[in-house]
Amino acid sequence: SGESAETLALYGIGSGATDTFGRQCLIARRMAEAGVRFIELSHANWDHHRNLENGLETNCGQTDLPIAGLLEDLKRRDMLKDTLVMWSGEFGRTPHGQSDNGRDHNNKGFSLWMAGGGVKGGLTYGSTDDYGYQAVDGKVHIHDWHATILHLLGLDHERLTYNYAGRDFRLTDVHGRVVDEIVA
Repeated sequence: SGESAETLALYGIGSGATDTFGRQCLIARRMAEAGVRFIELSHANWDHHRNLENGLETNCGQTDLPIAGLLEDLKRRDMLKDTLVMWSGEFGRTPHGQSDNGRDHNNKGFSLWMAGGGVKGGLTYGSTDDYGYQAVDGKVHIHDWHATILHLLGLDHERLTYNYAGRDFRLTDVHGRVVDEIVA
């Protein structure tokens, strides 16, 4: 592969459960080095309507080391400051149980993380109620998140429009705002 044994170990390559996602993360770093501007990785099966405890243990065991390795490798290569890394799903999970030790979809409380690429490090933004059911502080609408991502990528979300049915639309609607509190 042309990578040192240390780098392969950093990503968990050759270590069983972390091997597959580790290879994806390493390929992502190589693509970023080659100038690819958008890279999406995927790790399936996070929809834990049942068997949450085992499912999370398995998924986190497969992804934690490789994603930490990617962040560390980008930092060592002085690429993290110019590379926006995001980790999210498409919705949150309810704090209360569902049949068979699972959790249902929850669009009222949603967590994600971002690193590098102009994001303030070590910051927690927003919070949920005491039960983790819904956001109560620092709510970020999807249009705000998109506006923030576009800003971090150097694009003005208010000028980025597309025409449909004779009318101009923005990806961030008319309400999107950059969440300046997370921008470095």
